[in-house]
Amino acid sequence: MSELPRDPVAEEPAVGVIGGSGLYEIDGISDIEEVVLSTPFGDPSDAFVVGRLDGVRMVFLPRHGRGHRINPSEINYRANIWGMKRLGVTRILAIGAVGSLREEIPPGDFVAVDQFIDRTRHRADTFFEGGVVAHVMFGDPVCSSVRASLRDAAKEAGVTVHDGGTYVCMEGPQFSTRAESNMYRGLGAHVIGMTNLQEAKLAREAEICYATLAMSTDFDCWHEGHDDVTVDAILEVMAKNVGHAREAVRIAAPRVAGLPPCGCHTALQTAILTAPDAISDAARLRLGLLLERPLGGAE
Repeated sequence: MSELPRDPVAEEPAVGVIGGSGLYEIDGISDIEEVVLSTPFGDPSDAFVVGRLDGVRMVFLPRHGRGHRINPSEINYRANIWGMKRLGVTRILAIGAVGSLREEIPPGDFVAVDQFIDRTRHRADTFFEGGVVAHVMFGDPVCSSVRASLRDAAKEAGVTVHDGGTYVCMEGPQFSTRAESNMYRGLGAHVIGMTNLQEAKLAREAEICYATLAMSTDFDCWHEGHDDVTVDAILEVMAKNVGHAREAVRIAAPRVAGLPPCGCHTALQTAILTAPDAISDAARLRLGLLLERPLGGAE
């Protein structure tokens, strides 16, 4: 296990993967090491696992920590994304379990999410505060190119993948009430989860492409023909599908690594409103990594 200093930026671009701790148990991963990072925003969920897959530098992070010990509201999303940026990640593949809000998305299916609805209340979800203001565009909250690559990879991995869908990000850690579940259905949402929206927001601020593959594990509590969601039921579906998720990542990683730069890599170019001479030294130190020219960004 190694620990990197905070100042230099990794010189080689990498593909990041955020999900469960089993995702980096992929055949072909080599040169594996664990990297512990300190960040201006506190500690990440766990050590980052860095390795190589088919020549592509990879950085893995279990969002809940190994052993699933951090609840969705306790995850330090800022430290996690800052750490990815620090390690040279330019594109993130996120995998997460969700409840289905649609009959046509049964447990076991995957959704290549393209929109979000925010129902969280207690989470830090921006780097830009404390004297620096930035407003990034977020109308299209996931990178279309990375999303398409992840969608196609999941199809090749042998699962049913729904092309597009709206993810409701709720606070948790409790599951929905029946009234809430039906309200979200009425809003046109397709799946419900507790984690991915903050990652998407912060990745955009960090000028990192982000896409998520949502794994349906249950029908939430709206479906009268099915039992209400239980942890045991979720774990059973996840156990059956973790191999498919690993295979999707294995297929997608070299493809997204070869994508050309896109607008995600210049998201801050016109987003920062604060005058340069009004930014304090402390804020410059805290945000210096994000204000540098992004690795792999457009010329």
